[in-house]
Amino acid sequence: MQPAQHDTLPAESRPDVRFLLVPLPTFNMLPFGSFLDKLRFSADDEDYSQQRYCSWDVAGLAEGEVLSSSGVHLSVHNALEHLELANYNYVVVFGGRSANDMKTLAPLYRSFLKKAAAKGLTLVTVDNACFTFAELGLFDGCEVAVHWRHLQEFETDYPTLKARSDQLYCIDGKRISCAGGTAVIELAIELLTRKSGRERALKGLADMLVDETRSRQHHLKSLGDDKNVTHQHNRHVARTVALMRQNLSAPLSIEDLALQLGLSRRQLDRVFKAELSISPREYWAAMRMSHAHWRLQNSFYNLFEIANEVSFSDVSYFCKVFKKHFGYSPAQVKNMGQ
Repeated sequence: MQPAQHDTLPAESRPDVRFLLVPLPTFNMLPFGSFLDKLRFSADDEDYSQQRYCSWDVAGLAEGEVLSSSGVHLSVHNALEHLELANYNYVVVFGGRSANDMKTLAPLYRSFLKKAAAKGLTLVTVDNACFTFAELGLFDGCEVAVHWRHLQEFETDYPTLKARSDQLYCIDGKRISCAGGTAVIELAIELLTRKSGRERALKGLADMLVDETRSRQHHLKSLGDDKNVTHQHNRHVARTVALMRQNLSAPLSIEDLALQLGLSRRQLDRVFKAELSISPREYWAAMRMSHAHWRLQNSFYNLFEIANEVSFSDVSYFCKVFKKHFGYSPAQVKNMGQ
């Protein structure tokens, strides 16, 4: 085992803040790399990756390799059981793509996480690691930031917890949760600001090609205008909206969705009309058009590819529906951005 770099430093030279990073099996590489690079840029006065102002170690259940969701292996040189927890302020656990797998892993990490909690460390989850913590009761009484794709699954499994998909991250005392993706950059900035100051926390953003930071309540434009709909309406509407979003490109019918929900088409129409004053068919069509509009403005994909993303195999028909919905053509949207 390699000793932590900050263990051998005199007290006056030790970093302002110290992180222990724990990637779970099948962890997602994007949030892990983004969080680590933000620490790296803030760690010294230049860009030498020296752990002067903040430090980090990466650990796992045992020394060896941890497989990421992309198939890339990460070499881990520290076993959790051998680490001195007093050397850290934060334990940041990075989850994988399958929520169910993260729940299954929970017993393996119970001893370490319970010990870290008892020692008073701040525990942080990224992405689906929130399922691991929830399974262990570590989020009891807390608000939890959950990735929107897994919100319904989390609420179903843990109905007593307050899940939030409208925030990039939630800070609730000694428990912090982050939805994942690039939201970890904002979280890292927040945590670094607390210990090292805002100026140092923001250092390196230009190197990361990040123009500006987002607030924790930032709403993703790519999700359309149905902000936080799952917290405003009943569970049938919430589950339907989640299914719609996950199946934007699938040629499913409203009957198919109703069947998955255990409802009749008539029942599904009724709850949508009551809650949203719109039919599920109209709602799904609007969601698809909003997604297509955003993609036209924010990607280099051609019309055929974007049409396929929202279940249209005929580009001409897609353009006709798009113009009817917005009052202008997809080509005009492309021209607006030029």
